[in-house]
Amino acid sequence: MMPLKRNVIKKMSSGIIIFAVIYLFIPQNIHAQTVQYSRGVSAFQANDVLLDPSWVKDREELNTNYLLTLDPDRLLHNFKINAGLPSLAKPLGGWEAPDIGLRGHFTGHYLSAVSLLVEQHKSPLLRQRLIYMIDELYKCQQALGKGYLSAFPERDFDTLEKTFGNVWAPYYTYHKIMQGLLDVYTHTGNQKAYTMVNLMASYVQNRMARLDSQSIEKILYTVGANPGNEVGPMNEVMYNLYQVSHKPEHLALAKLFDRDWFFRPLAENQDILSGLHSNTHLVLVNGFVQRAIITGESAYLNASKNFWNMLMHHHAYANGSSSGPRPNVTSPTSLTAEHWGVPDHLSNTMTKEIAESCVSHNSQKLTSYLFCQDQQPVYAETYMNTFYNSVMALQNGNTGAVVYHLPLGSPREKKFLKEDDFRCCNGTSIEAFASLNKGIYYHDATSVWINLYVPSTLNWKEQKFALQQEGNFPTDSTVTFTIKSAKTEALKLNLLIPSWSEGTAVYINGKRESPAPAAGTYLSLNRTWKAGDQIKLVFHYRFHLEAMPDDENVFAIFYGPTLLAAETDAEFVLKGSKQEILKNMNQEGKDCFKLRNANNTFTLRPLYDISNQAYGVYATLRNY
Repeated sequence: MMPLKRNVIKKMSSGIIIFAVIYLFIPQNIHAQTVQYSRGVSAFQANDVLLDPSWVKDREELNTNYLLTLDPDRLLHNFKINAGLPSLAKPLGGWEAPDIGLRGHFTGHYLSAVSLLVEQHKSPLLRQRLIYMIDELYKCQQALGKGYLSAFPERDFDTLEKTFGNVWAPYYTYHKIMQGLLDVYTHTGNQKAYTMVNLMASYVQNRMARLDSQSIEKILYTVGANPGNEVGPMNEVMYNLYQVSHKPEHLALAKLFDRDWFFRPLAENQDILSGLHSNTHLVLVNGFVQRAIITGESAYLNASKNFWNMLMHHHAYANGSSSGPRPNVTSPTSLTAEHWGVPDHLSNTMTKEIAESCVSHNSQKLTSYLFCQDQQPVYAETYMNTFYNSVMALQNGNTGAVVYHLPLGSPREKKFLKEDDFRCCNGTSIEAFASLNKGIYYHDATSVWINLYVPSTLNWKEQKFALQQEGNFPTDSTVTFTIKSAKTEALKLNLLIPSWSEGTAVYINGKRESPAPAAGTYLSLNRTWKAGDQIKLVFHYRFHLEAMPDDENVFAIFYGPTLLAAETDAEFVLKGSKQEILKNMNQEGKDCFKLRNANNTFTLRPLYDISNQAYGVYATLRNY
């Protein structure tokens, strides 16, 4: 496509230029078929679901306490220096250091995480800090002019547009600030934050309007190892902004970041993941789902579902996480981490740097988005697996520190990031642990889906319906729900019965229901509820193995929903048959298991309970 001529552009008003040029750069031959998708079901608002005391709530509080230790002036320092404003604060370290291209990204995560907590818990201190930071960032944006707001200089974008690389991911970081500001607005109602994110969007529109289609394609073509032009979910944040603003230029800009080279093979169900940088491309698919919701383009929802199936069935480990060494190694990082490999070839990928935390969190987001569109139990069960066995395992349950990678081989250790080492993954993690209440309950107009068994209170204000969930899942297999208030109309409760639980017992007001619900389905209870009604689920746990797709003698061990890790500083090698291994597994106390094998006795614990000890997740069977 030929670029517009400069003399023609000059005759247009600036607003029309932006929209017209961006529109011309959007591929116009996208599949014409459209189906008007609704959201199907929605997650409840952050303040509709509160965590009750439990080990999950403890993890949330560890994260909140960490956020409270952070000095807002340190988070603002690089922004102020970039804007020419004075700052005496000590700069942050790690990837937030003053000479690092990604500086500013953690502040965006911070805004998102704190805004979620403010909506949930109404913390005056955190709200005050948010207001202060928005006010100071606004001063930076005004000083920089043109709507630009970042902790790195504009010349990073200039370099990207001239060389299509040689700079470290300016759009990735810019997105983090935009999404943080948008979250502050949607969760706390801060109008200044909304003004700022709109100005930031206009800045991107103006930059893109100056470029021809070939340049845009080169900027957004990210097939190399560790691409410096990683754009992050710019498409997703623009779709999110459009759903608030309803401005057509926001929709056009979002579509601009949906590139055909990545979308079309997925829509045609071609697995092109091998060699791609995981988190660069996973987040784009989260944007595809939002496009399908907004425009009704069936191809984008189909591409998202195809991608999810490829990822979970051919590239993911037993806990729903993914990423590792690249088949064609061209950089030090690609030797061990952050990329997808050949489909169904995972047993030889277990370096000490697999399963990047960002990938786990964003995979969980995609699973939730797809569940909202299509309420299939497989999405809910995958979300549960990722929640307990990946996301919860990222955090040290004693200190709140988090990891960059979650290695699953043996022997391995969790390398918790140090206090002043700000990486992408502790940014992602503060969001993840500020939103532990998000995936528990979903709803449409007359029904509730219960996908996680976490002690919590749901207050559905519109329906005047409230319930409280109690238990100590997954340590304890019994979960109880008590209706606190209900209207006189019928309401359906859909409770997930995971595929690992055969013969789940169901009690309603003390009476056992028959027959037992089928595993891998939803138990649907449609009735007129009243305050005091009680539902009790008793799941059936058993030990089971999940083998690597390319080597049946390399496998992970589960007890019900829980992925176990052996405490060992040596390679986790077993002998005998799989049946013998399962027969010799025993529970010897809460969250403590013993495996007697040959002349060894292994102690196993949930992976989320491992902190500083050496461990192994995948065992290898060797009978020689």
